[in-house]
Amino acid sequence: MGRSSVISESLLVNVSDLREILQYVPLFRERIFVVAVDGEVVGSENFPNILLDLAVLRSLSVKVVLVHGASQQIQSLAAARGIRITNSNGIGLTDEPTLQVSIDAAIRLTNEIMEGLSSVDLRAAYLNALIVHPAGILGGVDQQYTGKVERVDTKALRLLLDEGIIPVIPPLGFDGEGRTYRANSDSVALEVAVELGAAKILYLAPGRVFEDSAPLPRQLSVTETEDLIKKRKSDCPAGLLSKLENGAKACRQGVARAHLLNGDMNEGLLSEVFSHEGIGTMVYSNEYQQIRRIFKKDVRSMISLIRQSVQNEELVRRSRTEILESMSDYWLLEVDRSPVACVALHLYPEQSAAELACLHVRKAQENQGYGRKLMAFVENLAREKGVKTLFALSTQAYSYLQQKGGFIAADPSLLPPERLQKYEASGRNSVVLVKSLRP
Repeated sequence: MGRSSVISESLLVNVSDLREILQYVPLFRERIFVVAVDGEVVGSENFPNILLDLAVLRSLSVKVVLVHGASQQIQSLAAARGIRITNSNGIGLTDEPTLQVSIDAAIRLTNEIMEGLSSVDLRAAYLNALIVHPAGILGGVDQQYTGKVERVDTKALRLLLDEGIIPVIPPLGFDGEGRTYRANSDSVALEVAVELGAAKILYLAPGRVFEDSAPLPRQLSVTETEDLIKKRKSDCPAGLLSKLENGAKACRQGVARAHLLNGDMNEGLLSEVFSHEGIGTMVYSNEYQQIRRIFKKDVRSMISLIRQSVQNEELVRRSRTEILESMSDYWLLEVDRSPVACVALHLYPEQSAAELACLHVRKAQENQGYGRKLMAFVENLAREKGVKTLFALSTQAYSYLQQKGGFIAADPSLLPPERLQKYEASGRNSVVLVKSLRP
């Protein structure tokens, strides 16, 4: 099977919502993704599927740098040679016997990865891209051959990326005198992503570390991540903690997104990249979700967003002209710059009242709190404008508004006269709900 056949099949099978993919393709074209894979994941049954995912990314003109760990391979090789190692993950003291095992295991694994990339028709190259210096004396202990990245050879990496070649970077670096040092792959991925100005780091960890941890949120701001690290430091597996710490640092230094994924999950990489909510945990440095006023260019998207609910008679039909005439009343909730929900606030200042209207969440994003977020937003907005009574009309979502929004059923006569006239003319017989707003 040729590369084009593999990619076409992967796109058809792995991603059900083609529209959602197409929203991201222009954003990611010619951007750099740093994919950091633990050695245990490279040795797993799912790694061939990950290679296919990388082939899909390359077919969409995403530039990929692959950084890999080798902890599992180092432990196995040390056991086979009867060598007691001082560490396998590049954190802590690395003595000379440990360094030699690390070099042999890491370079062997790099070669296996390059063979795997070639099997899916991807060109790859191993590059001596890390300039390191000794970690030095920490806590009174000389770390010997443990290194810290001082500089990344971005010029050489960009030359490869511009030629469509995937650089493969093992957890090893060299100082100015040619000495080799062991580095931690999570921190290597951080340094490479920052210096290349990457759009994303995607950390792929073995599934067992997720099973050993309490579930992580789907999205975390940098500040929320740093708070979580403090709270979970004692019970979070070291592998996940390292990725959270380095992901947060990367976002602080300009990388927009850092993702933590279960590397044993088939289709996980593409599902994370090409969907709004993903399947892993994303650390973000800028506003991932935002509520904003609509602009003229948004009207068509909003009509498309609510079309099915209009057909189901959940919402009143609104023409483009009607929306444009009261455009300042409408708001969109965006996830990663894509509209997933909307709401309107129509004011009746003479009665100190306002209507919560056109509340809608796209089906694929239901049950994730967006409706409640928009209701809370509208309530706060109404208070700022001096509204004392908020009301809503609904034919099918009145239970939701009562249970989640705190509205209560009321007689239509309580509506402002102008709105009562429209209510009676519509013939929809909607349930009228009201909520008193305290200052």
